[in-house]
Amino acid sequence: MPLRRPTFGAFNQGNVPTIACFNQATVALGVDLDKLIAAIQAFVDRDVAPVWGTPARLAKSTGFVKSQWAMVFLDNADQPGALAYHDLTPDGLPLAKVFVKTTLANHDLVSVSASHELVEMLVDPAINLLATGPDPKTVYAYESADPVEALSYPINGIPMTDFVYPSYFENFHKPGSVQFDRLKKVNRPFQILPGGYQIIFKNGKWSQIFGSAAKRKTAAGTAASSASAAICCAPIQRPSSAPNAKASRLLSTATSPRVA
Repeated sequence: MPLRRPTFGAFNQGNVPTIACFNQATVALGVDLDKLIAAIQAFVDRDVAPVWGTPARLAKSTGFVKSQWAMVFLDNADQPGALAYHDLTPDGLPLAKVFVKTTLANHDLVSVSASHELVEMLVDPAINLLATGPDPKTVYAYESADPVEALSYPINGIPMTDFVYPSYFENFHKPGSVQFDRLKKVNRPFQILPGGYQIIFKNGKWSQIFGSAAKRKTAAGTAASSASAAICCAPIQRPSSAPNAKASRLLSTATSPRVA
């Protein structure tokens, strides 16, 4: 039996990407797709791109479009414990997957899961960026929404995720000296808010650290009920273990309050 050739990411980050957005879910999203795309476009244009330098154009489609990134809405998670994550398209370009039934069953919002995954895909499209931080023996994944994933705010009346700023990953900043996230809830570099978490690499292993004992407990509870529970409740697949995907937004987010 021939081995399947792996898909590797290869794309020019000097171009402004077009992201094909299409819906393959069989249940309602809880928000009109056209309005959701417009809100996420405003989220990128107004809030994300000026801070991170990551412009993008979202376009509604019926499927994958050659040479375009993609965001697809699907029914059920295909990775244990994930509401959404980003992967690669058949052409090896960034792909955000948002699991609608899984998100709604978790009493969460599709718009927050989608905007969460989009900002992380724009900031780290190849899923290979890491930062040094407060622990000299640890490196931290460049995840721009995970540390604040329980918080959201409205754009055009549709909730979008909070996200951290580049200063969050710059450990030389003093507490309170600059803005660290969109909602100004983070006070210092690498702070994880009570409803958030961070993926780290330490002692040759990937793991997660949490912003609160409650978050850790709910994540562990989700892991215990999953078919695969190797690392908390989401499979961590950064470049050293699997270059093509990583689970990002965790099922346990519904246990934390949101801020609008």
